[in-house]
Amino acid sequence: MKKIKETLFGITLVLVACSSDSVEEKQTEPTINSQVVALLNQTINVMEANSVNRNAIDWADFRNQVFDRAAGAQNISQADSALELALALLGDNHSFIRKPNGSTLSSSNLDCAISDLGSVNVPENVGYIKVSSFSGDEQAQLEFAEAIQRYIENQDSDELLGWIVDLRNNTGGNMWPMLAGVGPILGDGIAGYFVYPDNSRFTWSYSDGAAIVNLQNALVTVNDPYVLRNPNPKVAVLLNKAVASSGEAIAISFVGRANTRFFGSETCGISTSNEGFSLNEGYRLLLTTSIMADRNQNQFGIPIPVDVGSNNVSIIEEARAYLTN
Repeated sequence: MKKIKETLFGITLVLVACSSDSVEEKQTEPTINSQVVALLNQTINVMEANSVNRNAIDWADFRNQVFDRAAGAQNISQADSALELALALLGDNHSFIRKPNGSTLSSSNLDCAISDLGSVNVPENVGYIKVSSFSGDEQAQLEFAEAIQRYIENQDSDELLGWIVDLRNNTGGNMWPMLAGVGPILGDGIAGYFVYPDNSRFTWSYSDGAAIVNLQNALVTVNDPYVLRNPNPKVAVLLNKAVASSGEAIAISFVGRANTRFFGSETCGISTSNEGFSLNEGYRLLLTTSIMADRNQNQFGIPIPVDVGSNNVSIIEEARAYLTN
Protein backbone atom coordinates (compact mmCIF):
# COMPACT_ATOMS: atom_id res chain seq x y z
CA MET A 1 0.00 0.00 0.00
CA LYS A 2 1.36 3.40 -0.95
CA LYS A 3 1.03 6.21 1.55
CA ILE A 4 -0.68 9.41 0.45
CA LYS A 5 1.58 12.46 0.58
CA GLU A 6 0.45 15.24 -1.74
CA THR A 7 -1.73 15.83 -4.76
CA LEU A 8 -1.09 17.08 -8.26
CA PHE A 9 -3.02 16.26 -11.44
CA GLY A 10 -5.12 13.72 -9.69
CA ILE A 11 -3.06 12.05 -7.01
CA THR A 12 0.55 12.15 -5.96
CA LEU A 13 1.93 9.34 -3.86
CA VAL A 14 5.12 8.74 -1.95
CA LEU A 15 7.29 6.67 -4.22
CA VAL A 16 10.89 5.67 -3.92
CA ALA A 17 12.92 6.39 -7.01
CA CYS A 18 15.02 3.59 -8.34
CA SER A 19 18.61 3.80 -7.32
CA SER A 20 21.06 4.30 -10.10
CA ASP A 21 22.28 0.72 -9.80
CA SER A 22 18.77 -0.85 -10.03
CA VAL A 23 18.82 -0.46 -13.80
CA GLU A 24 21.95 -0.95 -15.84
CA GLU A 25 23.12 2.49 -16.85
CA LYS A 26 24.22 3.31 -20.35
CA GLN A 27 27.95 3.66 -20.85
CA THR A 28 28.33 7.21 -22.05
CA GLU A 29 30.94 9.10 -23.98
CA PRO A 30 33.26 11.15 -21.76
CA THR A 31 32.20 14.28 -23.62
CA ILE A 32 28.97 14.38 -21.58
CA ASN A 33 29.27 16.20 -18.27
CA SER A 34 29.00 13.86 -15.26
CA GLN A 35 26.11 15.86 -13.74
CA VAL A 36 24.17 15.47 -16.98
CA VAL A 37 24.89 11.75 -17.01
CA ALA A 38 23.63 11.40 -13.44
CA LEU A 39 20.45 13.41 -14.10
CA LEU A 40 19.59 11.49 -17.26
CA ASN A 41 20.21 8.10 -15.68
CA GLN A 42 18.13 9.03 -12.66
CA THR A 43 15.29 10.35 -14.81
CA ILE A 44 15.21 7.27 -17.03
CA ASN A 45 15.35 4.94 -14.02
CA VAL A 46 12.31 6.60 -12.48
CA MET A 47 10.46 6.49 -15.80
CA GLU A 48 11.26 2.79 -16.31
CA ALA A 49 10.03 1.89 -12.85
CA ASN A 50 6.85 3.97 -12.81
CA SER A 51 5.62 5.09 -16.24
CA VAL A 52 2.09 4.12 -17.17
CA ASN A 53 3.58 2.80 -20.44
CA ARG A 54 6.54 1.04 -18.84
CA ASN A 55 5.55 -2.40 -20.12
CA ALA A 56 5.37 -1.24 -23.73
CA ILE A 57 8.76 0.50 -23.99
CA ASP A 58 12.12 -0.94 -25.09
CA TRP A 59 14.13 0.67 -22.30
CA ALA A 60 17.57 -0.16 -23.69
CA ASP A 61 16.72 1.62 -26.93
CA PHE A 62 15.03 4.43 -24.97
CA ARG A 63 18.22 5.04 -22.96
CA ASN A 64 20.41 4.92 -26.06
CA GLN A 65 18.29 7.51 -27.86
CA VAL A 66 18.26 9.88 -24.89
CA PHE A 67 22.03 9.70 -24.41
CA ASP A 68 22.67 10.08 -28.12
CA ARG A 69 20.65 13.30 -27.97
CA ALA A 70 22.74 14.49 -25.01
CA ALA A 71 26.08 13.98 -26.76
CA GLY A 72 28.45 16.84 -26.00
CA ALA A 73 26.34 18.34 -23.19
CA GLN A 74 28.74 20.12 -20.84
CA ASN A 75 26.28 21.51 -18.30
CA ILE A 76 22.80 20.83 -16.96
CA SER A 77 21.15 23.48 -19.09
CA GLN A 78 22.31 21.58 -22.18
CA ALA A 79 20.35 18.50 -21.07
CA ASP A 80 16.99 20.02 -22.01
CA SER A 81 16.80 18.49 -25.46
CA ALA A 82 17.59 14.99 -24.15
CA LEU A 83 15.00 15.34 -21.38
CA GLU A 84 12.39 16.51 -23.88
CA LEU A 85 13.14 13.48 -26.03
CA ALA A 86 12.70 11.20 -23.00
CA LEU A 87 9.30 12.76 -22.35
CA ALA A 88 8.33 12.30 -26.00
CA LEU A 89 9.42 8.65 -26.01
CA LEU A 90 7.12 7.96 -23.04
CA GLY A 91 4.21 8.54 -25.40
CA ASP A 92 1.73 9.70 -22.74
CA ASN A 93 1.38 13.41 -23.71
CA HIS A 94 1.04 14.30 -20.02
CA SER A 95 4.39 13.88 -18.25
CA PHE A 96 6.58 16.96 -17.84
CA ILE A 97 9.65 18.19 -15.96
CA ARG A 98 9.80 21.31 -13.83
CA LYS A 99 13.20 22.98 -13.72
CA PRO A 100 14.57 24.81 -10.67
CA ASN A 101 13.72 28.18 -12.22
CA GLY A 102 10.04 27.18 -12.55
CA SER A 103 10.07 26.65 -16.31
CA THR A 104 8.88 23.34 -17.68
CA LEU A 105 9.90 20.81 -20.29
CA SER A 106 7.20 18.81 -22.06
CA SER A 107 6.52 17.02 -25.30
CA SER A 108 2.75 17.02 -25.70
CA ASN A 109 1.51 17.22 -29.27
CA LEU A 110 -2.11 17.81 -28.26
CA ASP A 111 -3.93 21.05 -29.05
CA CYS A 112 -6.30 21.64 -26.14
CA ALA A 113 -6.46 25.42 -26.08
CA ILE A 114 -9.17 27.20 -24.13
CA SER A 115 -11.97 28.91 -26.04
CA ASP A 116 -14.26 31.88 -25.55
CA LEU A 117 -17.36 30.54 -23.79
CA GLY A 118 -19.51 33.61 -24.25
CA SER A 119 -22.23 34.55 -21.77
CA VAL A 120 -24.15 32.01 -19.70
CA ASN A 121 -27.83 32.62 -18.99
CA VAL A 122 -29.94 29.92 -17.40
CA PRO A 123 -33.59 29.96 -16.33
CA GLU A 124 -34.48 30.21 -12.65
CA ASN A 125 -35.60 26.58 -12.50
CA VAL A 126 -32.13 25.31 -13.52
CA GLY A 127 -29.07 25.41 -11.25
CA TYR A 128 -25.66 26.28 -12.69
CA ILE A 129 -22.17 25.71 -11.31
CA LYS A 130 -18.85 26.43 -12.99
CA VAL A 131 -15.96 24.23 -11.87
CA SER A 132 -12.71 25.86 -12.93
CA SER A 133 -9.07 24.81 -12.86
CA PHE A 134 -7.42 25.04 -9.47
CA SER A 135 -4.02 24.95 -7.81
CA GLY A 136 -3.13 26.23 -4.36
CA ASP A 137 -2.19 25.39 -0.81
CA GLU A 138 -4.27 23.51 1.75
CA GLN A 139 -6.21 26.55 2.91
CA ALA A 140 -6.94 27.64 -0.65
CA GLN A 141 -8.18 24.12 -1.45
CA LEU A 142 -10.71 24.28 1.37
CA GLU A 143 -11.85 27.76 0.42
CA PHE A 144 -12.29 26.71 -3.23
CA ALA A 145 -14.39 23.65 -2.32
CA GLU A 146 -16.51 25.53 0.20
CA ALA A 147 -17.16 28.36 -2.25
CA ILE A 148 -18.59 25.88 -4.75
CA GLN A 149 -20.80 24.25 -2.13
CA ARG A 150 -22.10 27.60 -0.88
CA TYR A 151 -22.88 28.59 -4.46
CA ILE A 152 -24.83 25.36 -4.88
CA GLU A 153 -26.68 25.96 -1.62
CA ASN A 154 -27.65 29.50 -2.59
CA GLN A 155 -29.28 28.28 -5.82
CA ASP A 156 -30.97 25.14 -4.56
CA SER A 157 -34.75 25.08 -4.24
CA ASP A 158 -37.68 22.70 -4.52
CA GLU A 159 -38.47 24.19 -7.92
CA LEU A 160 -35.12 23.28 -9.55
CA LEU A 161 -35.50 20.79 -12.41
CA GLY A 162 -31.78 19.99 -12.60
CA TRP A 163 -28.21 21.25 -12.63
CA ILE A 164 -25.70 22.33 -15.24
CA VAL A 165 -22.11 21.47 -14.26
CA ASP A 166 -19.87 23.51 -16.54
CA LEU A 167 -16.35 22.07 -16.86
CA ARG A 168 -15.44 23.87 -20.06
CA ASN A 169 -11.88 25.28 -20.07
CA ASN A 170 -11.00 23.35 -16.90
CA THR A 171 -7.41 22.54 -17.81
CA GLY A 172 -6.71 20.68 -14.57
CA GLY A 173 -4.61 21.19 -11.48
CA ASN A 174 -5.77 19.71 -8.20
CA MET A 175 -8.87 17.55 -8.58
CA TRP A 176 -9.65 17.12 -4.88
CA PRO A 177 -11.14 20.53 -4.06
CA MET A 178 -13.10 20.33 -7.32
CA LEU A 179 -14.51 16.94 -6.27
CA ALA A 180 -15.31 18.09 -2.73
CA GLY A 181 -17.01 21.20 -4.08
CA VAL A 182 -19.25 19.55 -6.65
CA GLY A 183 -19.97 16.57 -4.41
CA PRO A 184 -23.54 17.54 -3.45
CA ILE A 185 -24.57 17.35 -7.12
CA LEU A 186 -22.42 14.31 -7.92
CA GLY A 187 -23.68 12.32 -4.93
CA ASP A 188 -21.98 10.04 -2.43
CA GLY A 189 -19.95 6.98 -3.39
CA ILE A 190 -17.11 5.83 -5.63
CA ALA A 191 -16.85 8.07 -8.68
CA GLY A 192 -13.70 6.75 -10.37
CA TYR A 193 -10.46 4.80 -10.29
CA PHE A 194 -6.76 5.24 -10.97
CA VAL A 195 -5.57 2.09 -12.77
CA TYR A 196 -1.85 1.20 -12.79
CA PRO A 197 0.07 -1.03 -15.23
CA ASP A 198 0.09 -3.90 -12.71
CA ASN A 199 -3.73 -3.57 -12.56
CA SER A 200 -3.70 -2.22 -9.01
CA ARG A 201 -6.39 0.40 -8.46
CA PHE A 202 -7.09 3.36 -6.22
CA THR A 203 -10.63 4.70 -5.94
CA TRP A 204 -11.73 8.29 -5.70
CA SER A 205 -15.05 9.13 -4.09
CA TYR A 206 -17.18 11.77 -2.39
CA SER A 207 -18.93 11.38 0.95
CA ASP A 208 -20.36 13.88 3.43
CA GLY A 209 -18.32 16.83 2.24
CA ALA A 210 -15.06 14.94 1.70
CA ALA A 211 -13.07 14.09 -1.41
CA ILE A 212 -11.61 10.69 -0.61
CA VAL A 213 -8.93 8.48 -2.13
CA ASN A 214 -8.94 4.73 -1.63
CA LEU A 215 -12.07 4.87 0.54
CA GLN A 216 -10.19 6.03 3.61
CA ASN A 217 -8.04 9.11 3.02
CA ALA A 218 -10.00 12.37 2.96
CA LEU A 219 -7.88 14.90 1.09
CA VAL A 220 -10.27 17.86 1.23
CA THR A 221 -13.24 18.08 3.63
CA VAL A 222 -15.80 20.86 3.52
CA ASN A 223 -17.05 22.23 6.82
CA ASP A 224 -20.84 21.97 7.16
CA PRO A 225 -21.34 20.20 3.80
CA TYR A 226 -24.52 20.93 1.89
CA VAL A 227 -27.11 18.29 0.98
CA LEU A 228 -29.37 18.89 -2.03
CA ARG A 229 -33.13 19.08 -1.59
CA ASN A 230 -33.39 16.60 -4.45
CA PRO A 231 -30.70 13.95 -3.77
CA ASN A 232 -30.70 12.59 -7.35
CA PRO A 233 -31.22 15.48 -9.76
CA LYS A 234 -30.84 15.48 -13.52
CA VAL A 235 -27.41 16.83 -14.46
CA ALA A 236 -26.06 18.25 -17.72
CA VAL A 237 -22.25 18.26 -17.85
CA LEU A 238 -20.65 20.72 -20.27
CA LEU A 239 -17.31 19.81 -21.87
CA ASN A 240 -14.92 21.16 -24.48
CA LYS A 241 -11.48 20.34 -25.85
CA ALA A 242 -9.76 22.35 -23.10
CA VAL A 243 -11.03 20.04 -20.35
CA ALA A 244 -7.88 18.17 -19.35
CA SER A 245 -6.29 16.07 -16.63
CA SER A 246 -8.05 16.84 -13.33
CA GLY A 247 -10.85 18.50 -15.28
CA GLU A 248 -11.30 15.18 -17.04
CA ALA A 249 -11.28 13.41 -13.67
CA ILE A 250 -14.32 15.45 -12.62
CA ALA A 251 -16.02 14.69 -15.94
CA ILE A 252 -15.31 10.99 -15.47
CA SER A 253 -16.83 11.24 -11.99
CA PHE A 254 -20.19 11.88 -13.66
CA VAL A 255 -19.82 9.07 -16.22
CA GLY A 256 -22.18 6.27 -15.26
CA ARG A 257 -24.18 8.48 -12.90
CA ALA A 258 -27.95 8.15 -13.38
CA ASN A 259 -29.85 11.09 -14.88
CA THR A 260 -26.73 12.58 -16.46
CA ARG A 261 -25.89 13.65 -20.02
CA PHE A 262 -22.81 15.30 -21.54
CA PHE A 263 -22.91 18.27 -23.92
CA GLY A 264 -20.32 20.11 -26.00
CA SER A 265 -17.28 18.41 -27.49
CA GLU A 266 -14.87 15.69 -26.46
CA THR A 267 -12.16 16.53 -23.94
CA CYS A 268 -8.39 16.91 -24.38
CA GLY A 269 -7.58 13.24 -23.88
CA ILE A 270 -5.08 13.21 -21.01
CA SER A 271 -7.41 11.46 -18.59
CA THR A 272 -4.38 10.08 -16.77
CA SER A 273 -2.75 10.79 -13.42
CA ASN A 274 0.69 12.25 -12.74
CA GLU A 275 2.90 11.63 -9.72
CA GLY A 276 5.83 13.78 -8.62
CA PHE A 277 9.45 12.66 -8.26
CA SER A 278 12.34 14.80 -7.07
CA LEU A 279 15.45 14.60 -9.25
CA ASN A 280 19.03 15.84 -9.05
CA GLU A 281 19.91 19.51 -9.47
CA GLY A 282 16.49 20.68 -8.21
CA TYR A 283 14.58 19.17 -11.14
CA ARG A 284 11.19 17.55 -10.61
CA LEU A 285 9.53 14.95 -12.82
CA LEU A 286 5.73 14.87 -13.02
CA LEU A 287 5.27 11.43 -14.50
CA THR A 288 2.11 9.82 -15.83
CA THR A 289 1.68 6.62 -13.83
CA SER A 290 -1.98 5.60 -14.13
CA ILE A 291 -5.08 5.77 -16.32
CA MET A 292 -8.39 7.11 -15.06
CA ALA A 293 -11.45 4.87 -15.10
CA ASP A 294 -15.10 5.59 -14.34
CA ARG A 295 -17.18 4.18 -11.49
CA ASN A 296 -17.83 1.04 -13.57
CA GLN A 297 -14.07 0.66 -14.12
CA ASN A 298 -14.20 1.49 -17.83
CA GLN A 299 -10.74 2.89 -18.58
CA PHE A 300 -10.08 6.16 -20.40
CA GLY A 301 -6.68 7.73 -21.07
CA ILE A 302 -8.44 9.08 -24.14
CA PRO A 303 -10.87 11.95 -24.78
CA ILE A 304 -14.16 11.75 -22.92
CA PRO A 305 -17.02 11.81 -25.44
CA VAL A 306 -20.29 13.73 -25.19
CA ASP A 307 -23.86 12.60 -25.73
CA VAL A 308 -24.86 15.78 -27.57
CA GLY A 309 -22.44 17.70 -29.76
CA SER A 310 -22.90 21.41 -29.08
CA ASN A 311 -21.15 24.70 -29.77
CA ASN A 312 -20.85 27.54 -27.28
CA VAL A 313 -23.88 29.26 -28.77
CA SER A 314 -26.31 26.36 -28.46
CA ILE A 315 -24.94 24.40 -25.52
CA ILE A 316 -26.84 26.09 -22.69
CA GLU A 317 -30.16 25.84 -24.50
CA GLU A 318 -29.59 22.18 -25.33
CA ALA A 319 -28.67 21.42 -21.73
CA ARG A 320 -31.72 23.32 -20.50
CA ALA A 321 -33.99 21.39 -22.87
CA TYR A 322 -32.68 18.11 -21.48
CA LEU A 323 -33.14 19.19 -17.86
CA THR A 324 -36.64 20.57 -18.29
CA ASN A 325 -38.16 17.75 -20.38
